[in-house]
Amino acid sequence: MATRHLHVLRHGAAEPSGELSAEGERQAELAGRRLAPLPIDAVWHSPLPRAARSAAIVGAQLPGVPVREAAELVDHVPYLPDPVPPAWAGFFDDEDRAEAPEGARLAAALTRRFARPAEQETHEVLVTHAFQVAWLVRHALDAPPESWLRLPYGNAALTTIEYRDDRGPALVLYNDMGHLPRELRWTGYGTVARP
Repeated sequence: MATRHLHVLRHGAAEPSGELSAEGERQAELAGRRLAPLPIDAVWHSPLPRAARSAAIVGAQLPGVPVREAAELVDHVPYLPDPVPPAWAGFFDDEDRAEAPEGARLAAALTRRFARPAEQETHEVLVTHAFQVAWLVRHALDAPPESWLRLPYGNAALTTIEYRDDRGPALVLYNDMGHLPRELRWTGYGTVARP
């Protein structure tokens, strides 16, 4: 049976402008080095600059592997419960609520394209955004739609999900930052103690 191995990365740390920071570039390089021993067939990335640049840096560590854009990986809110949980009330606004139908459409397109078995054995890297990583994990676990809100995700952290014809998805790794030195883990999250 052919297995699709999805190696999903959040882009490296970014500046407020949306461009990668120096630490984000280093995170992406280290993620690419970690993936280099695997038989990677393709690197797909979101159209947004922070993901596209991260993918280019990852791809530089994987000679001969094509690096391509996938519109389904763009940053979006995949699902917004109504009402929004109190802990998230200040984060999501009326604009997010108005964009909810488009977010649901993009989330469905993301899972339709990538969250399924392949016709032949394949290893693909997806360089995307925290919400999309959380949505793919939630989907793999067949958890309720609002579950994606509770899945934190670090810059350049690695998640691997396997899809096979003969069984449901298998979450192999989640939010693994073992390839990053301590100072490059949990960038952008404030001073909360993290492992």
